Amino acid sequence: MKFYSFQIVIEKESEDEGYFAYSPTLPGCFSNGRTIEETKQNIREAIELHLGPLYET
Repeated sequence: MKFYSFQIVIEKESEDEGYFAYSPTLPGCFSNGRTIEETKQNIREAIELHLGPLYET
């Protein structure tokens, strides 16, 4: 099993109470959440879904 590391950025939503996260190295991969911990979990799932089709080829 291989492990990969991706940089993520988490920012406070300006118009909402939650947080926004994205990965600069994976264009189009982003997520959000109410708390920082929820946002971290959501961006992890988003990265897995974003990369899923790459493993199938």
